[in-house]
Amino acid sequence: MTLKVEIVTAEELVYSEEDVDQLVVPGVEGELGVLTLHAPLLTMIQPGVLRIVKGDDEVEIAITGGFIEVRDNRITILADAAERAEEIDVERAEEARRQAQRRLEEREAEVDLAQVQAELAQALARIKAVTRRRRRRGGVPPGPPGP
Repeated sequence: MTLKVEIVTAEELVYSEEDVDQLVVPGVEGELGVLTLHAPLLTMIQPGVLRIVKGDDEVEIAITGGFIEVRDNRITILADAAERAEEIDVERAEEARRQAQRRLEEREAEVDLAQVQAELAQALARIKAVTRRRRRRGGVPPGPPGP
């Protein structure tokens, strides 16, 4: 018995697979692991790295929040934004992180603090997904985040 997983955003279907063994998602109270026969569940997810395990393969997806529904070995994730680790441009993600941190540090009057914090969380999730994928595949992880 396995899971069917679908991850969708307003723009696209990001992931759709059957025969998934396990899913680990960043929940609002910590990481949430889902295996077959999981109890029905509907909860919010927070920015982070979602991991999908299918046999010996693992897929990392940077996700910026949304909802997860688990029912009858079927998982549906409605994500604000989601991006597979292999599709992430790490240089762009690093630049987005630096800009968001700079805006937070400057604390200008017109800065929407919640928006900048969301941008920072998204950039960090993207960087973490790429780093995790590179480590798992034996590649050289990027250096520590710079200023």
